Amino acid sequence: MSQHDEGHTVAGWTGTAIATVGSGLLGLAVCTVSVPALVAGLAVCAVSVLVTWYLHLAGWGKPPGPRARAQWALGVRDAGARDGHPGCVSCRPAGRGRRTSAALRPTGGAGDEGGAAGAGRTAGPEVAVSEAGG
Repeated sequence: MSQHDEGHTVAGWTGTAIATVGSGLLGLAVCTVSVPALVAGLAVCAVSVLVTWYLHLAGWGKPPGPRARAQWALGVRDAGARDGHPGCVSCRPAGRGRRTSAALRPTGGAGDEGGAAGAGRTAGPEVAVSEAGG
């Protein structure tokens, strides 16, 4: 068994099941030329994405990459989901996993006594937002 164990989560299987129903409705809509079934199929597919995302953020999805053998089981909840997973495309829209304590620390400015103004700054959106905010 692979140590990466991708997709073997409650969030992954639940999202797949809901998306399968939505895809079936879309297939029915194409075969019967039914606009209401097409709209229903698209809505169910959209709901599958939202349900999967919610379950991932609630800890029922796991981050990509290797995990310890104890984390391989389907029903194991991810304790680190609240803080977000680094580089996770599902955590970013929720505002998780982007900021670090270094990004939230104030940077040098005109009134600082501890060295050159701007020392320790890094380029990035966090700096631009903090300077624009005032």
